[in-house]
Amino acid sequence: MKLLRVGAKGAEKPAAIDDSGVLRDLSSVAADIDGALLGDTVALGAVRRALASGKLPEVEATERIGAPIARPGKVIGVGLNYTDHAAAIGAAIPERPVVFLKPGTTISGPYDAIELPRGSEATDHEVELGVVIGQRLRDCPDPATALGAVGGYVTANDITERNGIAGEPTWVKGKSYDTFTPIGPWLVTPDEVDEPQSLSLQLWVNGERRQAGSTGDMVSGVGELLVYLSSLMTLEPGDLVLTGTPAGVAVSRPEPKPYLRDGDVVVVEVAGLGRQQTLATGVRG
Repeated sequence: MKLLRVGAKGAEKPAAIDDSGVLRDLSSVAADIDGALLGDTVALGAVRRALASGKLPEVEATERIGAPIARPGKVIGVGLNYTDHAAAIGAAIPERPVVFLKPGTTISGPYDAIELPRGSEATDHEVELGVVIGQRLRDCPDPATALGAVGGYVTANDITERNGIAGEPTWVKGKSYDTFTPIGPWLVTPDEVDEPQSLSLQLWVNGERRQAGSTGDMVSGVGELLVYLSSLMTLEPGDLVLTGTPAGVAVSRPEPKPYLRDGDVVVVEVAGLGRQQTLATGVRG
């Protein structure tokens, strides 16, 4: 299934795209698209049956599309997880995944604005495969079991303020601004993603393609990442894992580095998971 949330910010309702491509309102069968739904196989089955019936009301095309999951309990980022990205920025491939946390307030919709921080000089883009947890994971023993706990996949952009990372002991400062994790448009359930390690990722700024890669180039695959993360913390339904970005980010490019500026249009796509388009807004200085 392709699950969405539509409506005004803070008042989104659950929706899904049926087999005919029609956007349907799920409010009669689901309270929200969140960990409670993704972790309940009975509730998901009811949603599938209702969607297949063709009787759910259509959603107006003018409705805003929000983030496809309600605010997650944890947003977990993984850095330097693509060999080409690490090489492009002159970093060694880490012996184990580099892990950081982002607050849930960074989550925004696939067409919402990216709000550039006041005084920002180095706001960067990072197309990523986002993994939403569907079943609780703690000390998971193997990647296959971990993959079985995935509730869905999303297109994500892990926005980074590079000046908030340089010289800092952690990456959290540069990752934590509001709107710095646009996700969506859809949450795609695992039955529609045959192989999470063979998805293409692309990102454009003002029509220029800046990033193009494949999840097959990850240092640690999705299952391996979830095994490692579950050894550090309990992963709960609704949590979001950002799995790293391929080469092409602005920081790796020649001077003057093409960081995001007010008015830039950023388009992000992961194959099969949909395309988002966001506008960078804010005054630098």
